[in-house]
Parts: sequence; structure tokens; C-alpha cells
Amino acid sequence: MNIIEIMRRWPTQESAVAHLEQVRWGGRPICPYCSSDKTCVHASKDKKLPRWQCQSCHRAFSVTVGTIFHHSHLPLQTWFLAIALMLNAKKGVSNAQIARDLDLPYKTAWSLALRIRAAMMADPEQKRLFHGIVEMDETYIGGKPRKGNIAGERKPSTRGRGTSKLAVVGIVERHGRAFARAFNGVPLNFKNLSRFLQDRVNVRGSLVMTDEYSAYKKFGAVVQHSAINHQAAYAIGDTHTNTIEGFWALVKRSWYGQHHHYGRACADLYVSETAFKYNHRNNPGVFGDLIRHMVGVAA
Repeated sequence: MNIIEIMRRWPTQESAVAHLEQVRWGGRPICPYCSSDKTCVHASKDKKLPRWQCQSCHRAFSVTVGTIFHHSHLPLQTWFLAIALMLNAKKGVSNAQIARDLDLPYKTAWSLALRIRAAMMADPEQKRLFHGIVEMDETYIGGKPRKGNIAGERKPSTRGRGTSKLAVVGIVERHGRAFARAFNGVPLNFKNLSRFLQDRVNVRGSLVMTDEYSAYKKFGAVVQHSAINHQAAYAIGDTHTNTIEGFWALVKRSWYGQHHHYGRACADLYVSETAFKYNHRNNPGVFGDLIRHMVGVAA
């Protein structure tokens, strides 16, 4: 869904609120505090966000209570536009770009985008175990160290697993979904990688493909495992990790082209945004599914 269609479908705040009420309650308001359906219109003068009164617990509420939209003074139209901008940007959109496009202060755009990324990270699809042919790999996010003021102070940038960049480990289902998380300060050894694998993959019904990194060599003890030697070839028949390499390309292009820097505390949110869009790349109803997820309604 593009921004033109959003403005056509929800031209006013009232229409956007009505849509959210329909998605969440199906036309019959339910109290988010006691789950009672005995409600009536609250005697509030706030036309931007109508409030309801529960006749059981006597508490007032709006449709955004208990959702990601709660405690936000932004119109729902702005939220919908921001969601569309983020979903339609295959390689990501920066917080500064969202601020410019929606005429928002940068900090407001940052907070808005952070909540949307948090909803993407909590996508119910991620709870399903991966199965079939699964590829697993790691990548490193970060930039080269800047040149110091003193000649000769700059240290060479180490590549690969010897780098000090942030490690991100990912799993991709062949022709299916992707999942990735940052290993911030967590060693990339067999113990941690196998735990990550078993948390995300149905080990009884899957074939896991990796490169020949030493930590992967013992995977055969927990799952059917096949490794590709990249020094000899990038693919031998169906044995390759090209699918997850394509996913890493999207992650890297988002970092290089838009965000330029991930704070380590927020890295999972940005990586999960790329994974969410990858997982729903063939879903024309992803906008509606995300809205339903953001108000706590199963898609």
C-alpha cells in the first residue's frame, strides 16, 4: 500500500480511528482493562481520539490503549504513512528521511520508527520454527575506523571473524523466511551457535547448510548438516549459502545506504526490519497484517 492509497482510504483522523476500531474490536468496543463489552461513549470533547466508558470497571479508554499507538499525540494518519514509507523502502528508510517526509522533529520520527520496528521484531511469523533446507551464516556490521589526527595513529581495519564489528547471525529458509539477531559480546562458538540454531529450527526435519567455519563443524551432532567450502566453490548442486548471502546484501545496503550506524542496543530492531520485509516480500496485505499485529489482533 502506497501513501496515495492511504490518503484516499483514510483522508481524516476520524476515518483512521474508525478503521483501527474496526480492526481491533470489529465494531463492538471491548474494555482493555477488564475485557467487558458493556461500554458506552465517554463524555469527552476530544474529537481526534474518541474515548469510551466501561460500565463494569468504570474506566475510560480509547482504541489505542494497550497498543503501540498508545501515549502518542500523533494522528493515526501519520502513523499509517510512516508504516507505508518503511514497508515500501526495500533497502530501508532513515529516521531523518521519515522526519522530512512527514514534517516531524527528528526525535519524534526516531521514536515513531522505533515503535514500528519493535512491532516488526515481534512478528508472530518469527515464532514458527524453520524447517526444510535451512542456511545459516554470520555477518559483521560496522564501518572502518576513522583516521586519527596524528599521522600513523590509524589501525588497519580487520576483515572477517577477526574484526571488532558487531556480529549478526542469521538463518534463512530456502525459498522462505529469514531470522537474524545480533551477537553483541556473545562468542561465536559451537555452544552459542547450536543453541541459536535449536531455538529457531526444527532440527528433526531440516538440513542445515553453512560454510566451513570451525564452530559449525559439530552441527552434525544435533542436525543433518552440510557445509560448502568457499575456497573451492560457492555452490555444489544444492549445497550453498547463496540465499542467506542475498539476505545479508539487503542488511548491508540498508546500513550503508540509509542508517550508516547502528547503536548496539538497537541493532536487532534494524536487522529485524529487514527480516520482516524479506519475510513478507510476497504478501500484498502486509500493511493490514502489521496494523492488526500492532493492536494485538492475530492476522
